[in-house]
Amino acid sequence: MQIVQKWLAGVAAVVVMVTLFSGVARAEKKIGILVWSEESRYTDAQKGIMEQLKKGGFGEPNVKFTVENAGGNKAKAAELARKFAAAKMDMVVVLGTSAAVFVAKEIKDAPVVFSLVYDPIGAKIAEDWKSSGNNTTGASNKVSMSQLVATLKRLAPVKRLAVLYTPGEKNSEIQLKELQAVQEDFQVKMVPVSLTGNEEVAQIIPEVVGTVDAMYLSGSNVVAEMAASIANMATKAKVITVTHLDDLVYKGVLLGVYADPVAVGRLAGEKAVKVLKGAKPSSIPIEPLKKLEVIVNRKTAKAGGFQIPPAFMQSVTKTID
Repeated sequence: MQIVQKWLAGVAAVVVMVTLFSGVARAEKKIGILVWSEESRYTDAQKGIMEQLKKGGFGEPNVKFTVENAGGNKAKAAELARKFAAAKMDMVVVLGTSAAVFVAKEIKDAPVVFSLVYDPIGAKIAEDWKSSGNNTTGASNKVSMSQLVATLKRLAPVKRLAVLYTPGEKNSEIQLKELQAVQEDFQVKMVPVSLTGNEEVAQIIPEVVGTVDAMYLSGSNVVAEMAASIANMATKAKVITVTHLDDLVYKGVLLGVYADPVAVGRLAGEKAVKVLKGAKPSSIPIEPLKKLEVIVNRKTAKAGGFQIPPAFMQSVTKTID
């Protein structure tokens, strides 16, 4: 009789343990991560986000992460946003403006935390920097165009700046408008250069380099994909290139004034932790990174014969040698 009782007690203990473990499994958080493309800045920002989530107690195995990459394709980004909506995630983290637009449109019943979104208000993802007014919050890689042009002017006496952008791409259009707004302050003529497809680069850039002192490479997907080719043509023509994206400097652009992607990711990760601990996304302000970095590609400087003043180098935080 005692043996039977012990056996029954053992079975009961196993049932209790299974029940407990089942409860743990049910309590596991599900977080979807949608990355716009394979560009290194998105990988870097994702790293920063994951660091902060783990630090806040929301790493594996407590959280099941589903990571998807849209490959720079809007149709795929829309499809993945719908997939995450159907999966009823506890949170969706999205990197990149183009992807964030689709996620914000599709997901209304779960928190959305974004990173590397240049202007969430201009992109109509959020209502205001202080409060999104909806289920989103996040961190921006917005760069003051005044600071960018001021940095460029310290490097060289630029008078005409070509702005390479793509109509219809929010970030790109916003950056053009911001540059046009400061042209009188810096006595720099902004020359809009529309690029709607990769094939246009070889046709348009050779004509542009003969008419300007410098070129700004915006956040356009076309510009990003063709950055190495654009930088190469400009360098050969002795035309300075500048951008707000550090990964484009690695592709050959001479000068970058940028928000460090890992740091932007960490900032977004901090906000994600707050949400997972119970805060409403709309109660957490959206922020750009306060500290900006300056990066110079010395290889490009040498190839183009660009002279970097010693005084300017004192403000440079990183070089590519």
